[in-house]
Amino acid sequence: MKIQKLKVKGFRSLKDITWSPGDLNVIIGPNGSGKSNLMRALELISHSAKGGLDEFIRREGGLDSILWDGTAKLVDINLTTFPHKLSFSKSSDFPRAKTLDYLLDYKLQFYDNAPEINYYCQELLSAHLRTKKKEKAKPIELIKESIGGSSVFNEFEGKLVDTIGGDFFETILSTLPSILPEYSQLFKYKKELINWRFYHYLRTEPDAPIRQPVITQYDPTIEPDGSNLISVLHTLYTGNRDFENSVDLAMRSAFGDDFDKLVFPPASDQKIQLRIRWKSLKREVSALDISDGTLRFLFLITILANPEPPSLVAIDEPETGLHPTMLSIIADFAVDASKRTQVIITTHSADFLDAFHSVTPTTTVTECVNGKTTLKILPKKKLKSWLKEYSLGEMFRMRQLEDM
Repeated sequence: MKIQKLKVKGFRSLKDITWSPGDLNVIIGPNGSGKSNLMRALELISHSAKGGLDEFIRREGGLDSILWDGTAKLVDINLTTFPHKLSFSKSSDFPRAKTLDYLLDYKLQFYDNAPEINYYCQELLSAHLRTKKKEKAKPIELIKESIGGSSVFNEFEGKLVDTIGGDFFETILSTLPSILPEYSQLFKYKKELINWRFYHYLRTEPDAPIRQPVITQYDPTIEPDGSNLISVLHTLYTGNRDFENSVDLAMRSAFGDDFDKLVFPPASDQKIQLRIRWKSLKREVSALDISDGTLRFLFLITILANPEPPSLVAIDEPETGLHPTMLSIIADFAVDASKRTQVIITTHSADFLDAFHSVTPTTTVTECVNGKTTLKILPKKKLKSWLKEYSLGEMFRMRQLEDM
């Protein structure tokens, strides 16, 4: 499932934006231009699917804090995706969906005789379907939630069914396991949204979880804070030969042939630790002694080399803490990852932009004027013309990307 279009109104600095990302995306712009707010809007969608919407809004400072300029009356997010597969039973007479629209509204309600501001969520999930090959696609409502009542499309009965109750601080999508079986198409869609991953900051101080031994368990996906890196590395490095070769290649590209391999010796009962074996050293280097930059490099490679990644991977400023020679390796892995998932990267680094040689990512420039963020995707034809004379990083240094 990939994002085709995202429309956001009233969320932080995103007063009214429309964005159509590609498979591999690079977002550039000055500090405070709205790059992080774009990430947060996508995170909000993911939290709405898992039942963490109210918690997310509270963590962001409450609804008043996320409204544009504190004056917008609602947050309106409309996500259009290409589903991998969304098929229905024969009784529904609907073929496979071409696209899915997921619309979320967060509206303010002012109550008489009450000083506080309360809010409720309105939700609409629809699929654009065709009943005949040449027929124009038309939207079919799969989920509809409002104050007046809620309904969910039951693919096995081929009709919308009413649902009882509802929590207007959360979405109906987040409650689907209690309404439909886990193998339903809507439940699969929900799981894809939940599994989106956003990587902002990695703790690498001496007592950080990333340096500590972990209990041995199957763990294929890195959490946003990177705390389970050792567990994921152990799962994939010891269980997938292609992943092992990818990590070894990346480490040798970054550190030369002195790198031998990663090892995971036991630390105590049911716990393992991470060590790096160097050919020139008799003693393996433990996670406690690995440099911050090396840990961050392993973190990024593990995210991007994952053979079965989430359908969306977003990384905030991957250049942070890395030696410039590592940036081309990260860029190559990002290009390869975009063949398996949708990749979104924000950056301030001209060197990182220079690292994209064979593939030009979809490049989005953010700017904030009068408190309103604008997003501009650079036209590919014009960009290709410039790239005949300059690299992407050189254009960034000359501010040609912002001016284009």
